[in-house]
Amino acid sequence: MRFLVLVKATKDSEAGVLPDPKLVTEMGKFNEELVKAGVMLAAEGLYPSSKGVRVRFSGGKPTVIDGPFAETKELVAGFWLWQVRSREEAIEWLKRAPFGNEEVEIRPIFEMEDFCGQFPPEEREQYRDRVLKPAEELLRAQVAATTKR
Repeated sequence: MRFLVLVKATKDSEAGVLPDPKLVTEMGKFNEELVKAGVMLAAEGLYPSSKGVRVRFSGGKPTVIDGPFAETKELVAGFWLWQVRSREEAIEWLKRAPFGNEEVEIRPIFEMEDFCGQFPPEEREQYRDRVLKPAEELLRAQVAATTKR
């Protein structure tokens, strides 16, 4: 199962304040453990929302809204993408992370196969061949490129 682990933004992260170097080092060690265990597929920090935009769709028309965005508690400052056996395993890994006062959310990721469960068998096969297999190959290539760095 894949899970997205979302690190919530704080006033400091939204102000562009980088974490203490000691915390960066501790997080690096934790990330190494995740990689060695085959858990981490990706991990990234995000710039503050002041550097981002939102695109709102209304009536089929997109509107671009520049950041910053007011509700810090609803913003994401970074994320991991993990491959684990269960939600409980993801929780156990997260409990080991070197956080102090942050809030972190764990959410399961739909697999592409989940979206075609209602398709008739022949359409499911076509979808698998046209969409799922190429997407899986792309993901594998990206993970392989990341682990070579």
